[in-house]
Amino acid sequence: MEIFDKLTKINNCSLALGFFDGVHTGHRKVIKSIQNINDRKTAVITFKKRPFSSDKYLITREKRAKLISDLGIDYLFELDFTPELAQTSAQDYLKMLYDNFHPQVIATGFNHTFGSNKSGTPELLTEYQSIYNYKYIEVPPQTMDGEIISSSRIREFLSAGNIISANKMLGYEFSIKGRVIHGNHIGHTIGFPTANIKYPDSIVEIPFGAYSATINGMKSVVNFGKKPTIGANLEPVVEAHILNFDKNIYNTDIEIKFIKKIRDEKKFNSLEELTEQINKDIKEC
Repeated sequence: MEIFDKLTKINNCSLALGFFDGVHTGHRKVIKSIQNINDRKTAVITFKKRPFSSDKYLITREKRAKLISDLGIDYLFELDFTPELAQTSAQDYLKMLYDNFHPQVIATGFNHTFGSNKSGTPELLTEYQSIYNYKYIEVPPQTMDGEIISSSRIREFLSAGNIISANKMLGYEFSIKGRVIHGNHIGHTIGFPTANIKYPDSIVEIPFGAYSATINGMKSVVNFGKKPTIGANLEPVVEAHILNFDKNIYNTDIEIKFIKKIRDEKKFNSLEELTEQINKDIKEC
């Protein structure tokens, strides 16, 4: 998949429009709808940052690109949402797409908007089919367990520690990546060495607590919090104890895939109590 940061002329390309934070199961329905249509090349058009929102992200731009690439898309356009673009009318934005791609197909989700004042809607895309000679595909709401699948709902699940429901809507395990840093090495002294990373600032934050997870396919118990048992930590840290693993991985990057929340963070009266609890957490993995 080729990645561009500005529109480039590629004629007769089928387009999927959206921000696609998470590339969740609903997003994949939109993206897959433009594939296998008369052997046309496919492109996803999105933005580097989410317009008009300060919400934290479900995934990094790098992971979004990988997930889109894994779906077999040919081109990814990650545009800067400039003030000029924000003031562009929906009609002018659509003409920009037509001038660059002469698309055969345009697909969006049912609630996608674009252009100044969010005036570009599925209704407008339907209306302009005859003007620009494309077929518009409006993908209806996708549901799971009676709820509409959306990035905002997934963020709510994660913020509440409901990892299982978030993963179900995502279609994969929610994860974070980071470089392993030195901690206070208390884990080694009580028999549970940990790989510590900083929680990424841009990713939606899960509650403090203990979690079942995997790292490179290996079962792990992960604690996220301020370690109240051994003294207040000003900065929260992610501590991952990889089961049956004791290699030096400092200064390497790891990806932690979360499976479920085991319990809330708790202050224990002693390291012995903490050790006993960690053994219980391991049985929950």
